[in-house]
Amino acid sequence: QVQLVEAGGGLVQAGGSLRLSCAVSGRTFSTYAMGWFRQAPGKEREFVAAINWSGVSTNYADSVKGRFTISRDNAKNTVYLQMNSLKPEDTAVYYCATTIWATIREEAHDYDYWGQGTQVTVSS
Repeated sequence: QVQLVEAGGGLVQAGGSLRLSCAVSGRTFSTYAMGWFRQAPGKEREFVAAINWSGVSTNYADSVKGRFTISRDNAKNTVYLQMNSLKPEDTAVYYCATTIWATIREEAHDYDYWGQGTQVTVSS
């Protein structure tokens, strides 16, 4: 059974930083790309960042480019999202997800397993 467990969310002031982590079990982690998505109240889930199987390639939503960094440690079966210069509009539930593809995917329907989500709240 594939499981994804996120951690690291919380309340932070605008301009602050948070680091999310997502530990994966039940799948050969190093084979597959990983992604982070978020969903704010009343809005649809949106793509945030993705990383390929090796960690060499990454993609970001324009809204977070230059502020967020996705990375992975295949030895620890964990993917990270470092979030700097946080803004109130970054407030959302953040989800990590795993896909059967080795290369980067930005569409939610390409991901087959999801974490439970972790709340990130940025105060102004």
